[in-house]
Amino acid sequence: MQPVLSVRNLSVEYAAARGKVKAVNNVSFDLFPAETLAIIGESGCGKTTLALALVRLLSRSARIVSGEVTFSGANGVMPFDILTLNQRQLRAYRWRNCAMVFQSALNALNPVLKVKAQVQDTARAHGERDEKKIEARALQLFKAVRLDPDRVYNAYPHELSGGMRQRVLLALGLLLDPQIVILDEPTTALDVLTQRTIIEVLKRIKQEMGFALVFISHDLSMAAELADRIVTMYAGQIVEIGPVNDVFYRPKHPYTTGLMRAVPGLHGDKADLISIPGSPPDLIAPPPGCKFAPRCPYATAICTQQEPPLEARAPNHASACHHWDQIPILRATERNGSDA
Repeated sequence: MQPVLSVRNLSVEYAAARGKVKAVNNVSFDLFPAETLAIIGESGCGKTTLALALVRLLSRSARIVSGEVTFSGANGVMPFDILTLNQRQLRAYRWRNCAMVFQSALNALNPVLKVKAQVQDTARAHGERDEKKIEARALQLFKAVRLDPDRVYNAYPHELSGGMRQRVLLALGLLLDPQIVILDEPTTALDVLTQRTIIEVLKRIKQEMGFALVFISHDLSMAAELADRIVTMYAGQIVEIGPVNDVFYRPKHPYTTGLMRAVPGLHGDKADLISIPGSPPDLIAPPPGCKFAPRCPYATAICTQQEPPLEARAPNHASACHHWDQIPILRATERNGSDA
């Protein structure tokens, strides 16, 4: 199957007073049609920077220093490299081909405009002039994400709860029927019941509309429930990628194992959380060899000298670890809350 999005050797740097912050370093992966790809990792590992690079919405201090991001599309559209598009072409790509739903729903919506105005402005910015058609589409999407269409369409953002605003953003992202939707921590600061509602909504509308989904989260339980494949990022690099069951039950990188053991479980006996020792590396002057070596229980001399390549360790399952074959299969009790 041809990927709808193909990322090759993508690197992003931020300008800082001390030097260049290597936020994303030589990242490569494919996203296939109708697939859900979850990107997990602790704060600062490069997840959001990677997502922003895919739609070229990085801040002025950031710079894409290398790589290709190829959108293959459908319906006879010729593949193109997103990194070479001019501003007019980028505007056409965003929302129609790829939409991004940002983390903070309150900040993403204009507080002084009704939802109706923001829907119509989004459509007009992408060449849609038929207001009745756009309104009908918006009302249909609001209903699909379990909102009261008429009430929400004519409301101000402050009149809606956090979960409602998040679903408004999701509906707005789907307004022009994109083939890729990127969700950046869509359930942060929401209560458990609202998170459950959003998960169910995502599953249903994705099945109905058939778009590919990139889901960025540090919530392993949500990633386990939504994803077809998992990408684990550490220090700006992909350290593991594979099918969700393989990654969570048979991990091939000690960082993935550490993430799962650090999550509190919702069932079973009480147990102390096993945190990952140490701190992430300085991305301005990262250490040689494996970036996880200073925190890794399996590290040896080769880990501090040679950076392990991202290589296949099992069918469709790759990791960047010299000692991947020493990592044990996780039992349910060790996985803690990742399958909650």
